[in-house]
Amino acid sequence: MSRPHEFILTLSCPDAKGIVHSVSGLLYQAGCNIIDSQQFGDVQDEGATGLFFMRVHFEAPEHLASVDTLDKLFGHVRAQFTMDARFHAVDERPRVLLMVSQHGHCLNDLLFRWKSGQLPMDIRAIVSNHTTFADLAASYGLPFHHLPLAGGSSAEVKRAQERQVEAIVEAEQIDLVVLARYMQILSQEFCQALRGRAINIHHSFLPSFKGAKPYYQAHTRGVKLIGATAHYVTPDLDEGPIIEQDVARVDHSLSAEDLTAVGRDVECVVLARAVRWHVERRVLMNGHRTVVFR
Repeated sequence: MSRPHEFILTLSCPDAKGIVHSVSGLLYQAGCNIIDSQQFGDVQDEGATGLFFMRVHFEAPEHLASVDTLDKLFGHVRAQFTMDARFHAVDERPRVLLMVSQHGHCLNDLLFRWKSGQLPMDIRAIVSNHTTFADLAASYGLPFHHLPLAGGSSAEVKRAQERQVEAIVEAEQIDLVVLARYMQILSQEFCQALRGRAINIHHSFLPSFKGAKPYYQAHTRGVKLIGATAHYVTPDLDEGPIIEQDVARVDHSLSAEDLTAVGRDVECVVLARAVRWHVERRVLMNGHRTVVFR
């Protein structure tokens, strides 16, 4: 359903009195109708950042129904509170690039959710270092870019391949890159180029079960809970700001293969939630953490 006059405002700034009043008052005076509003001040705990976060979903009158116009209208309040404030048109769906290697459960899940209208985004292409899922991409009518790591996995070879990905990101004006089980360590340069707009999924065993076949390692240790974590990509491997996590209870009756199947299901759900919250502008960065307005 088209919603040409609906917008989302996301903001963060040093916590202060009067922020909510100033934001809502300005929108009211401009003739806007607030549909949903959430806020959080990180000021109470010992490690608090002292920042205030807010997400406002509102409808604007026709003469204000553009991001540029709203941005100018908000100039004084932005300067008053030293805000990082951004307007997003609900009708403009984020452009997404999916990356995958040879485990396709998360890719398949995201494609189904997207096609069935559960994820408000525009998938522009799929990138892989293997050809395994070329036919799957074709079945959804999506461009598939096979970018192999030819000549080994040296830093130079990997960086050259990453530059090809960066070219696709630029050409397609990609807003979000999703590593749907893309099993390559990304360079610091690539991570910095995608800061805040690349999401990864991994099993929550790290660092307890590193390396190959983590579910088999977990089975050997007799774990009772398995899970997954979706986080933003940073140069620190698997240590980026966490967006979502979940777990599933298991027991002695399950084989290693059963654990793997359960783990894959959890990975799919966790990644889908994280992607949806990101494209709905519900995730705000708070240092090494995130604020997620569900």
